[in-house]
Amino acid sequence: MGIQKKIIEKVLEERKRQDEKWGVQNHATPVWATIIGEEYGEMCKAINEYGFNPTMVTEDEIYTEAIQTMASCMAMLECIERSRRVPML
Repeated sequence: MGIQKKIIEKVLEERKRQDEKWGVQNHATPVWATIIGEEYGEMCKAINEYGFNPTMVTEDEIYTEAIQTMASCMAMLECIERSRRVPML
């Protein structure tokens, strides 16, 4: 399996997990900014921790947080796509 395919599959798994946990999310753009910002902040924290303690565990945490950040961005894009499919009156 190619690296990109592996990563995309992990993002899709995370999207499924997110939908199971919170259901379909339809938020205004500012709300998405806070959700994605929180995920990005967790990824930055993991990167910082890796800088002080470069282990496989801390590297795995970066990976996990990056997948969650990507999945949250995908959820926002899904929301935008859903809103674009609403017929204009």
